Amino acid sequence: MNKPHNNKAWFLVLPVFIIVAISAIIPLMTVVNYSVQDIFGPGERVFVGTEWFRNVLSDSRLHDALQRQFIFSGLVLLIEIPLGVLIALAMPKRGIGVPVTLVLLALPLLIPWNVIGTIWIIFTRPDIGLFGVIVNGLGVAFDHTASPLDAWITVMLMEVWHWTSLVALLAYAGLQAIPEAFFQAARIDGATPWATFRYIQLPKMRGVLTIAILLRFMDSFLIYAEPFVLTGGGPGNSTTFLSIYLVKVAVGQFDLGPAAAFSLIYFMIVLLFSYLFYQALQRVGTGEGS
Repeated sequence: MNKPHNNKAWFLVLPVFIIVAISAIIPLMTVVNYSVQDIFGPGERVFVGTEWFRNVLSDSRLHDALQRQFIFSGLVLLIEIPLGVLIALAMPKRGIGVPVTLVLLALPLLIPWNVIGTIWIIFTRPDIGLFGVIVNGLGVAFDHTASPLDAWITVMLMEVWHWTSLVALLAYAGLQAIPEAFFQAARIDGATPWATFRYIQLPKMRGVLTIAILLRFMDSFLIYAEPFVLTGGGPGNSTTFLSIYLVKVAVGQFDLGPAAAFSLIYFMIVLLFSYLFYQALQRVGTGEGS
């Protein structure tokens, strides 16, 4: 007996389609529309096809910003993931120390991003900042407003201070989810702490570390507020990452067409590398691809 189809159920998912369309699809299509036009003013525009994409892809300043962005995101992952795991391993497992540690780790995550940049401007100033005065007092010349290397060191310190706790909290949640029976079996077998970490804790944290790596890569690749407040992209263009350069093109120069093409290329890069990271991390520990 064939049951009649009731298509009224589609109305239940209609709100989701409307929300997604308003929040994502319509803005994205607007950017796509801008990326193929040269806009002179209200109602004055010329269709240019893929010209803006070709111009953006041949822009040496974009290449430099992309290179800086890859270096920055690579350093973020190399430092924050191992450091976050080490912090999680050192955190207390029970007692009053657990809530105290969790609150202390969560504090940097609650501070607004532009406030983070302001804090580090003051903290690292060579004349009045605690960090800057101490380092210069030790005989090491430090000025993040004049030296590109000092600017990079300051941006990295700020980023690690701000976001490593997120990795630590995720890793800690993964560690707490491991049944105690695994550790009892390891102790009976006489496993060393390294063997316990290598064969029990690390594989069991694969899921949360996948989330941590994806979140930190995407966020570091899209970073804007903190380095812009701290250095403004300088000295010179030494800390001009992709998002800062994009804002300069879109707002500073008001080149909407190239900025739209730039935005789409930027979006595709993030999407591509997030997909590659996800696929690679899903194969870790499963024996695939070996």
